[in-house]
Amino acid sequence: MQAIKIFKRMKNLSIVLNIVLIIAVAILYVLHFSGGKDVAEQPLQDSTQVIDLADLPIAYVNTDSVLKNYKFFVKLSEDYEKKQKKAESNLQSRADGLQREVNEFQNNARNMTQNQALAIQENLQQKQQNLMMYEQTLRQDLMKEEAKMTDDLYKKITEYLNTYGRKNNLQLVLTYTRGSGVLFAHDSLDITNEVINGLNTEYESGLATNKTNAKDTTKAK
Repeated sequence: MQAIKIFKRMKNLSIVLNIVLIIAVAILYVLHFSGGKDVAEQPLQDSTQVIDLADLPIAYVNTDSVLKNYKFFVKLSEDYEKKQKKAESNLQSRADGLQREVNEFQNNARNMTQNQALAIQENLQQKQQNLMMYEQTLRQDLMKEEAKMTDDLYKKITEYLNTYGRKNNLQLVLTYTRGSGVLFAHDSLDITNEVINGLNTEYESGLATNKTNAKDTTKAK
């Protein structure tokens, strides 16, 4: 999906910033707990130690998992795929129809006068141009649909994370997935499942509200 690629591009744009922020926070964290001592003098901590978010107000979300399990995005992707297939089918149908007319013209051209042949040829050329314009319109419509889908997705996720972050006193939420700038993140900082569950709860609640409103509107009529 193009929307997933766009979303991933947005993630990549923030990789450098994420790395800088991680380094800055890590330095502050070490200085705070080392009391200003030389970092080299500090013993290495056990990698299995549980980190409390209250001590390190950073969390991360696996974007690939969100895109795969967020019901709102799954529905958007299915709807977009249906529109794309319908557009391709309509375009192919028109192209096949034009090809049949071209084949018929080629088969019957020898039995036509020069003026008849030129008139049909010009007509076919005009139809070809119309088909190309139709294809361009379809592509533009699909691109607009993709852009809207990406905007809607980004808005919902960022709004939810803004609320979630404030509620849980987080200072920073990163994207952590294969190919990102984060090479390691402790499991205790992973809020992916919580975010997915929260997003899906909001989505399903919105669907239920819309159905109730639709029923009330029908009854009112």
